Amino acid sequence: MNTTTAAGQPRRAYKYYDLVMAAFVTILICSNLIGPAKAAQVSLFGYPITFGAGVLFFPISYIFGDILTEVYGYARARKVIWSGFAALIFAAIMSAVIVALPPAPDWPNQHVYEVAFGNTWRVALASMTAYFCGEFVNSFVLAKMKVWTNGKSMWARFVGSTIAGEAVDSSIFYPLAFLGSGIMPDELVFKLVGAQFITKTLVEIVLLPVTYRITAFLKKHEHEDYYDRDTDFSPFHLTN
Repeated sequence: MNTTTAAGQPRRAYKYYDLVMAAFVTILICSNLIGPAKAAQVSLFGYPITFGAGVLFFPISYIFGDILTEVYGYARARKVIWSGFAALIFAAIMSAVIVALPPAPDWPNQHVYEVAFGNTWRVALASMTAYFCGEFVNSFVLAKMKVWTNGKSMWARFVGSTIAGEAVDSSIFYPLAFLGSGIMPDELVFKLVGAQFITKTLVEIVLLPVTYRITAFLKKHEHEDYYDRDTDFSPFHLTN
């Protein structure tokens, strides 16, 4: 059923908003807890490329962030960003608790578990800081570009907002998470910063057709194409 806003106006009820939120938060947790601590390397045309394994997940969260802002507007995307923030905090706390639990005497894998998740508190702090800054920059830039272009050139705001958001995210996450940690060499940390930014931006470009299809589907079935002309862009203002 529909509710009303504080001003007495009917509040829209959406069919897919909650599903998009759940997908966004799931991808966010996977990208920040499973992938970041591993540096992977593949060969492309004989040239070795090193990247953080989290890059397989994280660009998709930016795609969902773009879709949320494009369809539902900045204010509703802001609620999803805060939901993801809360989920990351919970996951980080539970990871720290599980690592700290005394292992059973006949379970020999505590060291392996600590290598994978023992730095979770620092990774989570870096991730939440980078995520908070990057996602809000991404959503803000997209919302503003949509108004400036009057809804034209959707590809430009998808790519442009991702470049802005990923530049902020990449410059914060790996140095804050791993610089001086001993988990990976400092020179590798800075290499991953550049690789992360380039790779995530390329993923956004490659997946543009998918982003277009999902956006078109949601706009059609939600009967919504929001323009943030009078939006309060403060990250801390949680009402629509």
